[in-house]
Amino acid sequence: MTSSQGSAGRWSDLDRPPLNAAALRHALVLPDGLWTSLDVVESTGSTNSDLAARAAELPEGAVLVAEEQLHGRGRLDRTWTAPARSGLFVSVLLKPDVPVHRWGWLTLLTGVAAASGLSKAAGVDLSLKWPNDLLVKIAGEERKTGGILAERAGEDGIVVGIGINVSLRAEELPVPAAGSLALAGAVSTDRDTLLRAVLRSLEQWYGDWVRADGDPDASGLLVAYGTACATLGRRVRADLPGERMLEGVAVGIDGDGRLVVETEGGGTEAVAAGDIVHLRAA
Repeated sequence: MTSSQGSAGRWSDLDRPPLNAAALRHALVLPDGLWTSLDVVESTGSTNSDLAARAAELPEGAVLVAEEQLHGRGRLDRTWTAPARSGLFVSVLLKPDVPVHRWGWLTLLTGVAAASGLSKAAGVDLSLKWPNDLLVKIAGEERKTGGILAERAGEDGIVVGIGINVSLRAEELPVPAAGSLALAGAVSTDRDTLLRAVLRSLEQWYGDWVRADGDPDASGLLVAYGTACATLGRRVRADLPGERMLEGVAVGIDGDGRLVVETEGGGTEAVAAGDIVHLRAA
């Protein structure tokens, strides 16, 4: 971790004020709430790795936020980098008391919660690309502005990491397909407001899901994800494990959270893991 006192140059961007950790804890860490602690660090390698390393000693609901993440990770070991204080880099520790075979829904649940919370707080329409990307539209083009990574932590825990590009400018985007809430016309890029909205939405969706014993249908998650998912109805290419490729139309999400693809021959195949490329509308 670094000291902001010794790095004035890095912290001199007045458009990117630091998070107010005390105010966030006051608003989110409540006696009967899900969130049990909230820590903000100036810089770290990966909030997911840090939280996972302490999962055994922490209760459910621990939240770790970084102003800067140096070695953030996405699916398939991709890196996630962004300037300091330009986004939300947050991980939460969950210990769901639901059947383990339903834990795969946590990535999709977090996507629904983040998209819902950010849409209200930032005034930007967000959609979901299966399984874990958050999309915005910039000049009519879909751009990735966020991602989610869920990882097992011990026998009973899952660390869910959320990375959101908030104030990135065009010249700061890591790749042409990336975007940010600011570039999508957000009415607010106040990260305190956005983080509160995301965590409150996640608390509500997670609570409903746990109370439904992880059932995506009974909790309303299946319908909500299908409504927000930009992948459905699209022609897609799935790059699958073992260097196999599948092409067809994404027609649904099954009860296990898998993407159902209708192939050229009229059959369907459920994709549990893979890299999905949107080709065009069906």
